[in-house]
Amino acid sequence: MADVAARAGVSLKTVSRVVNDAPYVQREVAERVLAAVAELGFRRNHLASSLRSGQATATVGLLIEEIANPFYATIAGAAAEIARQRDTMLIIASSEEDPAREQQLLRDLCARRVDGLLVVPAGHDHSFLRVEVEQGTPVVFLDRPPGNLRADTVLLDNRGGARDGVRGLVAAGHRRIAVLLDSIGVYTMRERLDGAQDALVEAGAPYDDRLVRDGVRDPSAAGRVVAELLDRPDPPTAFFSLNNRITLGVIEELHRRGSDAALLAFDDFELARLVPYPLTVIAYDTRTLARTATELLFRRIDGDRSWPRTVVLPTELVARGLTSRPGPNG
Repeated sequence: MADVAARAGVSLKTVSRVVNDAPYVQREVAERVLAAVAELGFRRNHLASSLRSGQATATVGLLIEEIANPFYATIAGAAAEIARQRDTMLIIASSEEDPAREQQLLRDLCARRVDGLLVVPAGHDHSFLRVEVEQGTPVVFLDRPPGNLRADTVLLDNRGGARDGVRGLVAAGHRRIAVLLDSIGVYTMRERLDGAQDALVEAGAPYDDRLVRDGVRDPSAAGRVVAELLDRPDPPTAFFSLNNRITLGVIEELHRRGSDAALLAFDDFELARLVPYPLTVIAYDTRTLARTATELLFRRIDGDRSWPRTVVLPTELVARGLTSRPGPNG
């Protein structure tokens, strides 16, 4: 601003009034200041200005797990849409499922004085955010709950959705159901596995822990696990994949072998209707998940100081695939 003032031959106060669009600045003076701004490439430092005035920074942070995953990309898109409507910039960061990286990124976002945080958590202890929350920074968690921190949370009915899906498999006559999951350390995976086990116990079906495979982190790994299970003397008659990336690998291997094993999958995905294998997906609206959390965050930013709440969104069973063969729900 000092450089602009010197170039335009005016005071710092006059530059401030022009860039803040204050009234009663002579047109010739304003034009001179704006010309100097253009020549020098001046950009107003909104963060520094807000820190001086104590006002909001018009930025919010979003921490997700992996931007390449369509699930998180949809969350980011929906959150950005609402932020744009509020003339707010959304800063997106990815923790890559690393709790240490998550903590560092959240501390960095707080240091930038964002007006609020949206968090898909990777770790199990978020007590390090307690001081920020107590000092007035709103935080909303989505998809997974926080650990050791009371905060607003928006979740899916993971357990109920899995329970309903496996009930459908059992009703179709399946008793040997393989379950493939990413990591038992992830809240959503534990909830979905618990829902599957609920349905098996309810039906009096035998539980075989050799059919539960943890650490299936990508489609290639899923394909290898399916191949190994199908080669057993007593192969499963149905598979339950606990996320969309696992589902892709399961479909590929089942289709390659011409298997007639049933498939239940948590997470709908793009082109699921066109895959060459019948399946039932446990579907939900990812945009609703993101919008609910983002709207709740902005209510907090606007001054809502009510007790933290937990919102649980429903799921539904949907038949997918090109063939007319019914899924496990009929």
